[in-house]
Amino acid sequence: MSVAAEQAAPQHSLAEDILAIFIGTLFVSFGLALFKQAGLLTGSTAGLAFLIYYLTALPFGAVFFVINLPFYYLAFRRMGWRFALKSFCAVAVVSVMTEGHTRFIHLTQADPFYVAVFGGLLMGVGFIVLFRHGASLGGVNILALYLQDRTGFRAGKLQMGIDVTILMASYFVVSPKALAASVVGAVALNAVIWMNHRRDRYVAWSAP
Repeated sequence: MSVAAEQAAPQHSLAEDILAIFIGTLFVSFGLALFKQAGLLTGSTAGLAFLIYYLTALPFGAVFFVINLPFYYLAFRRMGWRFALKSFCAVAVVSVMTEGHTRFIHLTQADPFYVAVFGGLLMGVGFIVLFRHGASLGGVNILALYLQDRTGFRAGKLQMGIDVTILMASYFVVSPKALAASVVGAVALNAVIWMNHRRDRYVAWSAP
């Protein structure tokens, strides 16, 4: 996006950024909680955290938080301290709230494909909210962008390769039906991002 376009786009206040990041993490964490209770997976570091959780029964939230720790340095190097700080806060909130949701909602019977579509769409909306307010959930996307800058290897290819690897590894951990539903959920999530993620529409708050 050009400098002129960024200046022309409406900028959010700091209070709006804080509220939006909370809402975005609420949506993402609720979608992850639904996936967790239905035995599904997703991509990136959340998918890796799901694999570790299913194999070891370690708390998903704690695993997700720890896995993301090495990526904040890359976020700082590539996108600045503000983006890195927002992403750290977003990951921390998602880690806590994904576990917290299970105190209020329990799925005793749910079709995995229904959960995959609903949860995937919900997470997609949450990601859009975070992106539009200068935050992310860290992880593989930051690594992919960093390596693209350093080596020229396309970030999308690396992201896809890692996500496919996670899904292939999950074949030995979850049922084929759960794996198929997880793929459907990934499509739903990425469809929302693909249709709605345009930086020229919204600009996060930045200090004068």
